[in-house]
Amino acid sequence: MTVWKTSMRNFFAHKGRMALSAVAVLLSVAFVCGTLVFTDTMNTTFDKLFAATSADVTVSPKTAKVADTPENGKPESLPASLVARVEKADGVKEAEGGVSSMAVTVVDSHNKNMGSETGAPTIAGNWTHNDLRSMEITSGHAPRGPTEVMVDADTAKKHHLKIGDELRTIAVTGDIRARISGIAAFKVTNPGAAIVYLDTATSQQKLLGSAGVFTQVSITAEPGVSDAQLKKNVAAALDGSAAYKVQTQKEAAEANKDSMGSFLDVMKYAMLGFAGIAFLVGIFLIVNTFSMLVAQRTREIGLMRAIGSSRKQVNRSVLLEAVLLGIFGSILGVGAGIGLAVGLMKVMGAAGMELSTKDLTIAWTTPVVGLALGIIVTVLAAYIPARRAGRVSPMAALRDAGTPADAKSGWIRAGIGLVLTGGGAAALWATTQADKSSDGSLLLGLGVVLTLIGFIVIGPLLAGIVVRALSVVVLRFFGPVGRLAERNALRNPRRTGATGAALMIGLALVACLSVVGSSMVASATDELDKSVGADFIVQSSSGQLIVPQAAKALRTVPGIEHVTNYKSVSAKLTAPDGSTEDEGVVAADPTYKEDLRRTTVAGDLAAAYGKDAMSVGDGYATRHHLKVGDRLTVAFKGGDTAKLKIAAITSDDTSVDNGAMYTNIRTAESYVPADRMPKNMIMFAKAQDGKEKQAYAALKESLADYPQYKVQNQADFKQDLKDQIGQLLNIVYGLLALAIIVAVLGVVNTLALSVVERTREIGLMRAIGLSRRQLRRMIRLESVVIALFGALLGLGLGMGWGTSAQKLLALEGLGVLEIPWPTIITVFVASAFVGLFAALVPAFRAGRMNVLNAIATDG
Repeated sequence: MTVWKTSMRNFFAHKGRMALSAVAVLLSVAFVCGTLVFTDTMNTTFDKLFAATSADVTVSPKTAKVADTPENGKPESLPASLVARVEKADGVKEAEGGVSSMAVTVVDSHNKNMGSETGAPTIAGNWTHNDLRSMEITSGHAPRGPTEVMVDADTAKKHHLKIGDELRTIAVTGDIRARISGIAAFKVTNPGAAIVYLDTATSQQKLLGSAGVFTQVSITAEPGVSDAQLKKNVAAALDGSAAYKVQTQKEAAEANKDSMGSFLDVMKYAMLGFAGIAFLVGIFLIVNTFSMLVAQRTREIGLMRAIGSSRKQVNRSVLLEAVLLGIFGSILGVGAGIGLAVGLMKVMGAAGMELSTKDLTIAWTTPVVGLALGIIVTVLAAYIPARRAGRVSPMAALRDAGTPADAKSGWIRAGIGLVLTGGGAAALWATTQADKSSDGSLLLGLGVVLTLIGFIVIGPLLAGIVVRALSVVVLRFFGPVGRLAERNALRNPRRTGATGAALMIGLALVACLSVVGSSMVASATDELDKSVGADFIVQSSSGQLIVPQAAKALRTVPGIEHVTNYKSVSAKLTAPDGSTEDEGVVAADPTYKEDLRRTTVAGDLAAAYGKDAMSVGDGYATRHHLKVGDRLTVAFKGGDTAKLKIAAITSDDTSVDNGAMYTNIRTAESYVPADRMPKNMIMFAKAQDGKEKQAYAALKESLADYPQYKVQNQADFKQDLKDQIGQLLNIVYGLLALAIIVAVLGVVNTLALSVVERTREIGLMRAIGLSRRQLRRMIRLESVVIALFGALLGLGLGMGWGTSAQKLLALEGLGVLEIPWPTIITVFVASAFVGLFAALVPAFRAGRMNVLNAIATDG
């Protein structure tokens, strides 16, 4: 009980000093809980949506894939006669054929794309009774003919659509022009998909290319018949045909959920990873806080020992303070995390992905995980300072409080740090020498972990060296005040090292990712300059295939020397050694060898575009011991099997079309039926000499009616690539900002506690003539040099990681190393301002100290 009372008294006596550590715990726990609540809410939203849109039992083609854009632009279908067969099964109340396609683009009368900008699909289909499960018509009526279309209410609201407005649905079979006859609202949350409904006949003809087919049959059970029993009855009515997939509502919903699962998991674990980084940084803050509090209470702890407190009691007292801090910070963090999740939902809503707070999901595990993490991490961080407190002897009561017993790092610690850092450096060097990216990735991970831990352990030793070097450049210009700031930063190297290490971690990741991102852009740009001969590239940023009518418009553009089709054809390849792989083949026009200059290891690439010929990459050729003249058995999906002769072997030392195998489109067309032949993924064009500008403008004009496609020259393509990587890095930097904020709090806390620790010293300096302005400047300069110390370590470490990572990218064809010096320099300079900001409050408080009271303090 005495230990508990002592812990409570000390905790509340130093509540102001604990506040920033509590904020660090709060932020870290909030990030974890916010991530869990946000992803759980997304799961709930999609679960409700998939459950509402799925029939009691659904029959679909066996080969149909959830959320799959078909290669030929038309979804897999089944015969309409199947509806009558299914209706005869026992327990069937109703069966109806449905049409659904995501291989469409919907535009308004001004050619503005109605699709989502967040990656959610645009879906076109027919209106059925099954849709009433999830939607209700709020105005107008369902489409009754080919000139009418119904749209979902969210899309109508977002794009200001009303009944009577014209929409054009672009599909591979042609354009469908119709006026809005009705608007239907979701009964559950629609995360962002754009939905249009056509009448059944138009849907079949225009989306599937045939009047007698559907993409699925939706079946409703009679009262009292379970979904599982209905599934058995329907399967029996179909004679157990292997051509069809029969699913209950739960199975269909699970299949849809699985298609989203990988995206949600990646997002969830990535965000949790950044939360982990924030926790790691927070550990340094907590360690520093408790270390300084223990140092300041040396006399008090010595007195406790003198009157009978045991080491265990003192140790336990400090750990109980940590538990209180962890509980307090974690409880606030759980609440803040829920708020963060709601904020993320609002941000996603502004970006076009709708998530309703009605679906806000707070699992019981979320607060439990948040509390457990916050308390455990806090207690672990306080363990070393607690042990140090337990080792304080009764004689310490006779010494001045606040005298640190660990002003110099031990040689053992320095030795361990050097070994870890050396081992990490060796692993990073081995990464640069790796022949396989899989082997190099393991070495890179090992090198990152070892060098990070090594720098943390060796931080006190580095502080003594780096701070002195920085002081020569930064502090010596400020005379005696600068020298005092230098000595204060060097007074306790362990503390300075820990404070700098917190900032080091976040900035190391920033530097590493900057190097990797810049190198990727530089490598891709270099590769484009060397290998891409086409003047223009046409593709969809959303992954939509190029519809025939758009392809035809491209081919009629004046001033174009040639237009190249590029199709990806699914196929199984069987090598002479008998091994089979789902590699797929690129079917392109012979002009593609001019549009993309590939290095040929053996044979002649032009010959690969001859009749029944192809090329392979040297990696595939090596694996299967192939040479020019050998034949591969190519089983085309939806078509026949061919024996194609290897006419060329191309180098895989490229980032463009790495490992691609080429054949002539005419060869593929001779084995794949016309209605199964894939549409163009991308198209290339080359202008006639001297007509590049005119051709560029004409190509853009030719696709004015198809806003889903972009015409890019090489400069556009490079800028687009740079922008995409830049956007991704900005998101990562935004997530890393949390760790950097926690690190800044660490600097603030260290300075604040340091000011308290030096109260008498500050009073004496003021008494002998140091002005308030000079005192504040001294503390600000101390903060700046600590921040620059952490930045220098972090940026140096990050550039080492990034350089090693780039060597792995070189194995994938991205061979240019580029250090983004403007970014590195900007971050370094910004760190000085971070230090100034962190010192504002501590410097202000120090300047307000009463001189006589400060001198009279006993520490």
